[in-house]
Amino acid sequence: MDFILPKMGESITEGTILNWLVQEGESFEEGDILVEVGTDKVDNEVPAPAAGIMLKHLCAANDAVEIGSVLAHYEETDGASSGASSSITEDSNTSSEKKEEIPHQVRNDKKLKVSSSNSSSISSSYVNQDLFVSPLIDAIARKNHMSYEELARIPATGNEGRLRKSDVVNYLNEGRPFQFAQAMSNEPDPTAYRIPQLKFDKGTGKIVEMDRMRRMIADRMVYSKHTSPHVTAYVEADLTDLVHWRNKNKAPFQEKHGERLTFTPLFVDAVARAIKEYPNINASVDGNNIIVKENINVGMATALPSGNLIVPVVKNADQKSLPEIAADVNRMAHLARENKLGGDDIKGGTFTISNVGTFGSLMGTPIINQPEVAILATGIIKKRAEVMTRDGVDAIEIRSMIMLSLSFDHRVVDGFLGGSFLRQVADNLEVAPDKDF
Repeated sequence: MDFILPKMGESITEGTILNWLVQEGESFEEGDILVEVGTDKVDNEVPAPAAGIMLKHLCAANDAVEIGSVLAHYEETDGASSGASSSITEDSNTSSEKKEEIPHQVRNDKKLKVSSSNSSSISSSYVNQDLFVSPLIDAIARKNHMSYEELARIPATGNEGRLRKSDVVNYLNEGRPFQFAQAMSNEPDPTAYRIPQLKFDKGTGKIVEMDRMRRMIADRMVYSKHTSPHVTAYVEADLTDLVHWRNKNKAPFQEKHGERLTFTPLFVDAVARAIKEYPNINASVDGNNIIVKENINVGMATALPSGNLIVPVVKNADQKSLPEIAADVNRMAHLARENKLGGDDIKGGTFTISNVGTFGSLMGTPIINQPEVAILATGIIKKRAEVMTRDGVDAIEIRSMIMLSLSFDHRVVDGFLGGSFLRQVADNLEVAPDKDF
């Protein structure tokens, strides 16, 4: 029987093998977890569809495989555990033949060395010097008469620089811009920026290796800062009325709707309404094109038990009532604490909120969550003495104030749009909802 990687989310096309929990020759029951698979930031446990004995792993740890690929072969049993199996009788020739039937298997990949002197680049110098070509990619290349040198110029988005089917398909859809690229010159560009060879004293101490999620976060943060010219705007908002309204209604709200009323749903609601007024903030960049998104899906940066961050998404936030937003926020916050967020929970975001006030920070300068073009940071709500003018008379009052900061991509969001949107969010928060619960 074939053990197939099942669908793990609407928009997920591939996963990375993290760990086999059932080894070759071991028996298992229906529902036992056979393998752990990582997709983006979410790790998934894949259960056994039936009881059986594991015959052969077709993928190893760190291999990237597409949804629907065969991960292993197993022999189905009647459900009785029998320990290690002695019934694995496939000889090496049979195993080899079965391997050839698995197009996504990494152990069949071709590892090619491509000389940069004979290759052109995506920008001015990119070339995949250590190219892996799977049988699937090889078949696509042969069908389209593509050389390995041309494949090496395609940016690879798979695990550890692996070229994925979607990378090649996107490249073909773009018209193969590097099909006739000329060889690169070996002469250095005198105007190019060169990283200085600095010798830093990094000190000594306990060495902690980054886990997979931390490495992904690091890569994405560096990519975002490299891709988007960040500008950060700040505004101060008076949340006194909103704080009083929440304190008055949080108990009736929970009694009526069965949901906790934190400030996060109020932030999400205020942002969704501001995006309706300024839709161009709800966008992404595709080359020279700006894609203004139709759906308003607000992500909320959330800390995991490991200390890493993840961004679950409230889908269609502009179409939901406050109780519905609160239900989504509470559900995903609970799943995040339990490390049980699903793939669809973190997909499709168009704008992100980072509540740095949770940690006591007054304000923050958040890094844009690609491919979005803006991110809002909400600081701590702090009581301060403020000068208030009423009927032309100044008076000092105790007010609940918050600092809001918006980091935006200056390629497509200018100061007017960024500042106007941020002011609208503040205005939305300064007015309490017009009904009680």
